[in-house]
Amino acid sequence: MASRPELKEEDESSFCKFFRNLPEKGEDTVRIFDRGEYYSAHGEDAKFIATTVYRTTAVLRKLGRDPGLDSVTMTATVFRNFLREALFRLSKRVEIWQSSGKRMDWKVAKQASPGNLQDIEDDLGGHIENAPIILAVKVSAKASEARKVGVCFADASVRELGVTEFLDNDLYSNFESLLIQLGVKECLIQADPQKKDLELKKLRTIAENCGCSVGERGFADFGTKDIDQDLPRLLKDERAAGTLPLTELKMAMGAAAALIKYLGVMSDSSNFGQYQLYQHDLSQYMKLDAAALKALNLMPGPRDGAKTMSVYGLLNHCKTPTGSRLLAQWLKQPLMNVVDIERRQQLVEAFVNDTELRQTMQEEHLRSIPDLYRLAKKFQRKVANLEDVVRAYQVVIRLPGFLGTLESVMDEQYRDPLDAEYTSKIREFSDSFAKLQEMVETTVDLDALDNHEFIIKPEFDESLRTIRKRLDKLKRDMESEHNKVGRDLNQDTEKKLFLENHRVHGWCFRLTRNEAGCIRNKKQYQECSTQKNGVYFTTSDLQKMRREFDQLSENYNRTQSGLVSEVVSVASSYIPVLEKLAAVLAHLDVIVAFAHVSVHAPTSYTRPKMHPRGTGNTILKEARHPCMEMQDDISFITNDVSLVRNSGEFLIITGPNMGGKSTYIRQIGVIALMAQVGCFVPASEAELTIFDCILARVGASDSQLKGVSTFMAEMLETANILKSATKESLIIIDELGRGTSTYDGFGLAWAISEYIVKEIGAFALFATHFHELTALVDTYPQVQNLHVVAHISEGAGEDDNGAKKKREVTLLYKVEPGICDQSFGIHVAELVRFPQKVINMAKRKADELEDFSGKHEDNFVQASKEEVEEGSKLLKDMLAKWKEEVESQGLTKKQQVERMRELVKENQALRDNGFFKGIQAL
Repeated sequence: MASRPELKEEDESSFCKFFRNLPEKGEDTVRIFDRGEYYSAHGEDAKFIATTVYRTTAVLRKLGRDPGLDSVTMTATVFRNFLREALFRLSKRVEIWQSSGKRMDWKVAKQASPGNLQDIEDDLGGHIENAPIILAVKVSAKASEARKVGVCFADASVRELGVTEFLDNDLYSNFESLLIQLGVKECLIQADPQKKDLELKKLRTIAENCGCSVGERGFADFGTKDIDQDLPRLLKDERAAGTLPLTELKMAMGAAAALIKYLGVMSDSSNFGQYQLYQHDLSQYMKLDAAALKALNLMPGPRDGAKTMSVYGLLNHCKTPTGSRLLAQWLKQPLMNVVDIERRQQLVEAFVNDTELRQTMQEEHLRSIPDLYRLAKKFQRKVANLEDVVRAYQVVIRLPGFLGTLESVMDEQYRDPLDAEYTSKIREFSDSFAKLQEMVETTVDLDALDNHEFIIKPEFDESLRTIRKRLDKLKRDMESEHNKVGRDLNQDTEKKLFLENHRVHGWCFRLTRNEAGCIRNKKQYQECSTQKNGVYFTTSDLQKMRREFDQLSENYNRTQSGLVSEVVSVASSYIPVLEKLAAVLAHLDVIVAFAHVSVHAPTSYTRPKMHPRGTGNTILKEARHPCMEMQDDISFITNDVSLVRNSGEFLIITGPNMGGKSTYIRQIGVIALMAQVGCFVPASEAELTIFDCILARVGASDSQLKGVSTFMAEMLETANILKSATKESLIIIDELGRGTSTYDGFGLAWAISEYIVKEIGAFALFATHFHELTALVDTYPQVQNLHVVAHISEGAGEDDNGAKKKREVTLLYKVEPGICDQSFGIHVAELVRFPQKVINMAKRKADELEDFSGKHEDNFVQASKEEVEEGSKLLKDMLAKWKEEVESQGLTKKQQVERMRELVKENQALRDNGFFKGIQAL
């Protein structure tokens, strides 16, 4: 805590008064005050930062008189970490206030939200993991008709506006898929003045479930009256706005109006003529919902330990920030076109088969590429400097290396695909950059880069040359002063006494802390400060030189500033090429990462054969779960998978708890997704049909805080599946109906399964403990029963202590055809060492219930449909006869029972009927 800055506020009471009079802000907004060397927060925000960042309220101090204003300070590093935490994990909005220097003249200088990071990109430092997509949505919420949804979205760093309009069901399944596809971080919805609009409430819930920060904007913001003038000014091609059919999408244009206003793009003229408008087609990618994202562990969760616990973490061997962002996008946008998938697969195969090509690309070339989109954005926002020009130049001079490596590929079958996707494009960009390279080499002092100086060459201008000569002489004089002080203090100038250009003190000397005693009580040495790495001090001669050096450097910068802005301006004209290059290198980075993972898996991945949509089957040999097999101390058991049209579309998997049912059904979803992304898959052989969506209902995801029980959450997810699935979907259901009574749960599980089989006809995997569900196979040929194998030793004989041996269950994690009619739940309780008394009682009760149900008795036989119909008719006729006799003869209770027995005895056909035998057994 000692390193926290001290809050210095000259007039504390005035600041407290000013702070308390600030306009109200939303609960999800945090106000930060930039105080130059450090940052501060106050009131509720201070408490929030104390608990979030410092994990203690002991860091709070009171500002002003009683009751005082809670305040906390942050260094620049702590502030940067807080920004990341607040925006990316907690979905907060942040306001950064700055003062002009006048008394209480604080104003909002920067604003940021999860989908709008433009103002604070530099403050964040380092690369941003995922593209910050922000989306506005407008709906025609007439409950009676299919809902029309219009959206507009943008990634502010790429200057593109996407729009789309579509019809949706009452659960907004398509809207949810769109949020997942785009990886939306922030969602703007219309503010609801009455707070009663159920449709808007649904949108908010869906957005929050998908991890979006939700903001409300007034209904007026979604009006379209200004969009006709605003859009043409923003777009590169003004005519495009008028001729595009997109402007006929009235709902989407309303959303566009709200988004443009929120981002404030019209107030910055550098945006004019820079944007592109395109229409997003929801159906060009596989649809995923939030439940599928979670079930397949697609993206890292907050509590994921190892990187390989998510599919993104497993595949992310990208070397560039733009590659990592593109990978996240691809995983949420699996392809639906077999030609596009095979094009990616062939590129991956090229890098899988050529080890040298793959390693050279990763280790030598891609590793040195910065975040080109962020670099282009700096030029576009006119905040770029000479250092940014040099960074662009350093990328340009590396392009021949990329070309040389790609052109060295000898295998003919890969040369053309690599050439079409990368070589020819990079060659074209390299040629376009030739003039930029020439300009930088002519004007920039590349030798000065070694000292991390970004300056124009002195010989480029006469006055610069003069200043440079004087600076060089001063530098030599400082060196001789350095040697002189070293001799006087008897200190080694290489290892103990250093001459450094400190960011606060300028040129000065530094002694290691152990040696600092030698300057104490010597008047000719003035201490500047003591820091972790040593004591800074100076001499009167060095101070004079430092002042002159600073003045000359300032003159140099002033003299070169015109030239610098000219160089930066020329470099800015290369923004479009820089962005195109960024896209190509990001694509290359992801493909090489796929190849890396495919080769370095415990068992190499294989290239799957893809069938066009609506054709072919999904058959996997020795399939594995890619994340599971990477865990330490796991020897993964492989399993075959067979999803065959009309004969094996609906697979019911039964078997013991912890036997591997969940892993089996999830791995099929993960493999299908990896294949449609273009990656190789963890199996020895694989052929897959193309799925239009993966829908999942997995695990008990309670949302009690939102007033949704486990069972309700389960039913909502299942309703979404039944409304969204088509014949070409893949449905994964891991347990269903456990949150209610056994009979209700089984009834729902049966009805849902039957609906999927009869009405939808989708490919489905259903892991269940309702063993009765396996009877579906008798009615529907497309249903198949599978079970997870467990080996049971019945515990014959006695152990060394004379006690009777216990029944042992060994889980084999192997999936085989057929039914398993036991759950082994008590076995799991034994594994986690339940008290023996509880185990014994559970076994006794389970046996009693099994006897009671008669399910496992020898004379219990499942009746066929025909037998049920015939038995029912015979029984009905017999009961009608019995009733007639009872009423006409006025029999007593005892006589009634006796007569019933006689009638059953006389009716041989009834006694032989399978259905009637089953009733008797019960």
